[in-house]
Amino acid sequence: MANKRDFYEVLGVGKDASDEELKKAYRKLAKKYHPDANPDNKAEAEAKFKEVNEAYETLSNPQKRQMYDQFGPDGPQGFGGGSSYGNGTYTYSTGFDGFGDFGDLGDIFSSFFGGGFGSSSRANRQNAPRKGADLRYDLEISFEESFLGTERYVAINRLETCKTCHGDGCKPGTHPETCSVCHGTGQIKQIQTTILGQMQTMRTCTNCHGTGKIIREACENCRGKGTVRNQVKLSVKIPAGVDDNQTIVLQGEGEPGENGGGKGDLYIAVHVKRHKIFSRKGNNVYCDIPITFTQATLGAELKIPMVDGSEEKYVIPDATQPGSKFVIKNKGFRNLNGNSYGDFIFSVQVQVPKKLSAEQKELLLQLAKTMNEQPPIRKKGIFG
Repeated sequence: MANKRDFYEVLGVGKDASDEELKKAYRKLAKKYHPDANPDNKAEAEAKFKEVNEAYETLSNPQKRQMYDQFGPDGPQGFGGGSSYGNGTYTYSTGFDGFGDFGDLGDIFSSFFGGGFGSSSRANRQNAPRKGADLRYDLEISFEESFLGTERYVAINRLETCKTCHGDGCKPGTHPETCSVCHGTGQIKQIQTTILGQMQTMRTCTNCHGTGKIIREACENCRGKGTVRNQVKLSVKIPAGVDDNQTIVLQGEGEPGENGGGKGDLYIAVHVKRHKIFSRKGNNVYCDIPITFTQATLGAELKIPMVDGSEEKYVIPDATQPGSKFVIKNKGFRNLNGNSYGDFIFSVQVQVPKKLSAEQKELLLQLAKTMNEQPPIRKKGIFG
């Protein structure tokens, strides 16, 4: 897959651009590259238009922008709309603070395609395509699974397009009719005469309830709704290195959109169980290794347990002090944005024998005499 251009470069803004600056840049470029505005070069304009749309869709969403700033355009997250890349595209984030809302892009188009911000524009937006609802699922995995990566299956309840009527809500063999009252706009213009003159307002059509369509014979399976609630089982690939409270996004696995809009996304919030031995900070793994007094004094070759179940041999020097730390390079967590790895860092904890025989005590006393052992002298502070 070819490297993508930097999204900030595509929109012509800096990385510290505000939401308003992003929207302003997007409006300008979307108008410039809209295929309808480039009839002589539609193919190239369409490619540019999609690139601009993809960039704005990512950067206008605070959560996806945070992911993008961390991983970049060519990271494993696969940024972009589900409609462009199909279902099952994964993205990864550092937290879950709620679902993004890109807004109705038709609002932006309507400002320069089709009449500005007047009442007719609002009527058109009433029945514009709308993306389906996003869903969230909390998934708990083990420390080892976050280290090695895994594949899990999740069962979720969601609305799905009715297979009987294919989403139009009508009985098979029939079709929805355009509302004769609002003529398909979903809204009715109302003119009132006041002391200030005539005032024009728009209200939702009571005949079609704002849908712009009339269903004469409803589908028996979905009762005219066009959707049914089902439980589905989905496969989720957990990448090696995913951290606690990070989010995996399955694009297009949310609920169906309205009026031809795309599906929502499924946000998998990952929760990593605590481990009895290991802990994590960044991409480094930490643990405490117990050693004997003799090993600390004379040095020893230790067998260090790794997160993946293997063992690493490590030689500690003589006169190792309690709490000393040692590093095994590149044995930590994998970096999600590349092939680099953190380190494995262990601290030695000297175990003092709880019970000694008379002979052992005598030997230690003799050793102490040869070493002229004395308690450490506590130095006075600088103020006495």
